[in-house]
Amino acid sequence: METPCINVCTLDPQDGLCDGCHRSIDEIMAWSRYSNAERSQIMADLPGRLAARNTGNTEETANA
Repeated sequence: METPCINVCTLDPQDGLCDGCHRSIDEIMAWSRYSNAERSQIMADLPGRLAARNTGNTEETANA
């Protein structure tokens, strides 16, 4: 099963995303229950979350 986890498991208090993989705690906890399509969609969203975080747009990342 593909996963974006890089074993840097710390949640950012501002946007609630993991500093390593940029998933939310809910996504991390449910990862193994998601379908391949759901996991693929989240994986596709991760670069945008990182870009939003790097530009300081925490509202976009919090709603991702």
